[in-house]
Amino acid sequence: MTKVELRKKYKTLRNKLSETDVDELSLAIANQLLKLPIWQYSFYHIFLSIKEHKEVNTDFILNILLGKDKNSIISKSDFKTRQMTHYLLTDSTIIKKNAYQIPEPVNGIEVLNDKIDVVFIPLLAFDKTGHRVGYGKGFYDMFLSECKPKTIKIGLSFFKAEELIADVFESDIKLDYCVTPEKVYQF
Repeated sequence: MTKVELRKKYKTLRNKLSETDVDELSLAIANQLLKLPIWQYSFYHIFLSIKEHKEVNTDFILNILLGKDKNSIISKSDFKTRQMTHYLLTDSTIIKKNAYQIPEPVNGIEVLNDKIDVVFIPLLAFDKTGHRVGYGKGFYDMFLSECKPKTIKIGLSFFKAEELIADVFESDIKLDYCVTPEKVYQF
Protein backbone atom coordinates (compact mmCIF):
# COMPACT_ATOMS: atom_id res chain seq x y z
CA MET A 1 0.00 0.00 0.00
CA THR A 2 1.05 3.60 -0.52
CA LYS A 3 1.44 6.14 2.27
CA VAL A 4 -1.81 7.87 1.27
CA GLU A 5 -3.71 4.55 1.40
CA LEU A 6 -2.14 3.63 4.73
CA ARG A 7 -2.95 7.03 6.26
CA LYS A 8 -6.60 6.60 5.31
CA LYS A 9 -6.75 2.98 6.56
CA TYR A 10 -5.14 3.66 9.94
CA LYS A 11 -7.01 6.91 10.64
CA THR A 12 -10.22 4.92 10.12
CA LEU A 13 -9.00 2.09 12.39
CA ARG A 14 -8.00 4.55 15.12
CA ASN A 15 -11.34 6.35 14.94
CA LYS A 16 -13.06 3.05 15.79
CA LEU A 17 -11.18 2.84 19.10
CA SER A 18 -12.96 3.96 22.26
CA GLU A 19 -11.23 6.12 24.87
CA THR A 20 -10.94 2.99 27.05
CA ASP A 21 -9.39 1.05 24.15
CA VAL A 22 -6.82 3.81 23.61
CA ASP A 23 -5.84 3.80 27.30
CA GLU A 24 -5.66 0.00 27.60
CA LEU A 25 -3.61 -0.36 24.40
CA SER A 26 -1.36 2.53 25.43
CA LEU A 27 -0.69 0.93 28.82
CA ALA A 28 0.19 -2.35 27.07
CA ILE A 29 2.64 -0.45 24.83
CA ALA A 30 4.24 1.19 27.87
CA ASN A 31 4.65 -2.23 29.49
CA GLN A 32 6.24 -3.62 26.30
CA LEU A 33 8.73 -0.71 26.34
CA LEU A 34 10.05 -1.93 29.68
CA LYS A 35 11.45 -4.99 27.86
CA LEU A 36 13.75 -2.87 25.66
CA PRO A 37 17.45 -2.32 26.49
CA ILE A 38 17.06 1.48 26.44
CA TRP A 39 16.85 2.51 30.07
CA GLN A 40 20.52 3.37 30.68
CA TYR A 41 20.26 6.70 28.85
CA SER A 42 19.41 10.17 30.15
CA PHE A 43 17.46 12.14 27.53
CA TYR A 44 14.19 10.75 26.14
CA HIS A 45 12.21 12.67 23.54
CA ILE A 46 8.50 11.98 23.73
CA PHE A 47 5.47 13.36 21.92
CA LEU A 48 2.45 14.60 23.81
CA SER A 49 -0.60 12.81 22.46
CA ILE A 50 -3.24 14.45 20.31
CA LYS A 51 -6.33 13.01 21.99
CA GLU A 52 -8.56 14.13 19.11
CA HIS A 53 -6.53 11.88 16.75
CA LYS A 54 -6.60 8.96 19.20
CA GLU A 55 -2.81 8.77 19.33
CA VAL A 56 -1.01 6.48 21.75
CA ASN A 57 -1.48 7.99 25.21
CA THR A 58 2.10 8.76 26.26
CA ASP A 59 1.16 9.63 29.86
CA PHE A 60 2.05 6.05 30.84
CA ILE A 61 5.51 6.38 29.28
CA LEU A 62 6.01 9.77 30.93
CA ASN A 63 5.27 8.10 34.28
CA ILE A 64 7.92 5.43 33.56
CA LEU A 65 10.45 8.13 32.66
CA LEU A 66 9.64 10.05 35.83
CA GLY A 67 9.90 6.88 37.93
CA LYS A 68 13.30 6.10 36.42
CA ASP A 69 14.46 9.70 36.99
CA LYS A 70 15.03 10.34 33.27
CA ASN A 71 14.93 13.66 31.41
CA SER A 72 11.78 13.96 29.28
CA ILE A 73 12.05 16.18 26.21
CA ILE A 74 9.01 17.55 24.37
CA SER A 75 8.76 19.65 21.21
CA LYS A 76 7.20 22.71 19.74
CA SER A 77 6.57 22.65 15.96
CA ASP A 78 7.04 25.51 13.54
CA PHE A 79 4.70 24.80 10.63
CA LYS A 80 6.40 27.36 8.37
CA THR A 81 9.90 25.89 8.59
CA ARG A 82 8.85 22.33 9.59
CA GLN A 83 11.42 22.52 12.37
CA MET A 84 10.90 21.27 15.90
CA THR A 85 12.38 22.98 18.95
CA HIS A 86 12.88 20.72 21.96
CA TYR A 87 12.39 21.56 25.62
CA LEU A 88 13.03 19.82 28.91
CA LEU A 89 9.71 18.88 30.53
CA THR A 90 9.71 20.12 34.12
CA ASP A 91 7.09 20.77 36.80
CA SER A 92 6.99 24.42 35.69
CA THR A 93 6.56 23.72 31.95
CA ILE A 94 3.36 25.29 30.66
CA ILE A 95 1.62 23.17 27.98
CA LYS A 96 -0.82 24.68 25.49
CA LYS A 97 -2.51 23.15 22.42
CA ASN A 98 -1.59 24.75 19.10
CA ALA A 99 -3.99 25.32 16.17
CA TYR A 100 -3.60 21.62 15.18
CA GLN A 101 -4.53 20.41 18.70
CA ILE A 102 -0.91 19.39 19.40
CA PRO A 103 -0.01 19.94 23.08
CA GLU A 104 3.24 21.95 23.13
CA PRO A 105 5.43 23.72 25.67
CA VAL A 106 4.94 27.49 25.78
CA ASN A 107 8.55 27.99 26.87
CA GLY A 108 11.27 26.26 28.85
CA ILE A 109 14.83 25.03 28.81
CA GLU A 110 15.84 24.26 25.24
CA VAL A 111 17.58 20.94 24.53
CA LEU A 112 19.68 20.47 21.38
CA ASN A 113 19.21 17.43 19.11
CA ASP A 114 22.66 16.03 19.90
CA LYS A 115 21.68 15.54 23.57
CA ILE A 116 18.73 13.27 22.77
CA ASP A 117 19.40 9.54 23.30
CA VAL A 118 15.99 7.97 22.60
CA VAL A 119 13.03 9.23 20.55
CA PHE A 120 9.49 7.87 20.88
CA ILE A 121 7.83 8.52 17.53
CA PRO A 122 4.14 8.92 16.69
CA LEU A 123 2.98 7.18 13.53
CA LEU A 124 -0.06 5.93 11.70
CA ALA A 125 1.49 2.77 10.22
CA PHE A 126 4.83 0.99 9.82
CA ASP A 127 6.20 -1.94 7.85
CA LYS A 128 8.36 -4.96 8.59
CA THR A 129 11.48 -3.16 7.33
CA GLY A 130 11.20 -0.32 9.86
CA HIS A 131 9.71 2.38 7.65
CA ARG A 132 6.82 4.41 9.02
CA VAL A 133 3.95 6.56 7.85
CA GLY A 134 3.21 9.72 9.81
CA TYR A 135 0.88 12.58 9.00
CA GLY A 136 2.97 13.54 5.98
CA LYS A 137 4.45 16.89 7.05
CA GLY A 138 8.01 15.58 7.43
CA PHE A 139 8.65 17.00 10.91
CA TYR A 140 10.05 13.78 12.35
CA ASP A 141 12.18 12.87 9.31
CA MET A 142 13.82 16.30 9.49
CA PHE A 143 14.26 16.09 13.27
CA LEU A 144 15.63 12.53 13.20
CA SER A 145 18.09 13.40 10.43
CA GLU A 146 19.57 16.03 12.77
CA CYS A 147 19.97 13.66 15.74
CA LYS A 148 23.23 11.86 16.47
CA PRO A 149 23.57 8.55 14.56
CA LYS A 150 23.27 6.46 17.75
CA THR A 151 19.93 7.99 18.78
CA ILE A 152 17.45 5.14 19.24
CA LYS A 153 14.24 5.61 17.23
CA ILE A 154 11.15 3.87 18.61
CA GLY A 155 7.76 3.97 16.89
CA LEU A 156 4.59 3.44 18.92
CA SER A 157 1.61 1.78 17.24
CA PHE A 158 -1.71 0.26 18.25
CA PHE A 159 -1.53 -2.01 15.20
CA LYS A 160 0.79 -4.68 13.77
CA ALA A 161 3.27 -4.11 10.94
CA GLU A 162 2.24 -3.87 7.31
CA GLU A 163 4.23 -6.04 4.94
CA LEU A 164 5.70 -3.14 2.96
CA ILE A 165 5.14 0.59 2.40
CA ALA A 166 5.22 0.96 -1.38
CA ASP A 167 6.42 4.54 -1.75
CA VAL A 168 9.29 5.00 0.70
CA PHE A 169 11.63 7.93 0.04
CA GLU A 170 15.41 7.86 0.43
CA SER A 171 15.10 10.66 3.01
CA ASP A 172 12.71 8.60 5.19
CA ILE A 173 14.40 7.69 8.46
CA LYS A 174 13.92 4.08 9.55
CA LEU A 175 12.94 3.01 13.05
CA ASP A 176 15.15 0.90 15.30
CA TYR A 177 12.08 -0.53 17.06
CA CYS A 178 8.33 -0.32 16.84
CA VAL A 179 6.31 -1.23 19.91
CA THR A 180 2.72 -2.46 19.73
CA PRO A 181 0.51 -3.76 22.55
CA GLU A 182 1.40 -7.38 21.65
CA LYS A 183 4.89 -7.22 20.20
CA VAL A 184 8.20 -5.41 19.95
CA TYR A 185 9.56 -5.23 16.39
CA GLN A 186 13.31 -4.73 16.04
CA PHE A 187 14.82 -3.57 12.74
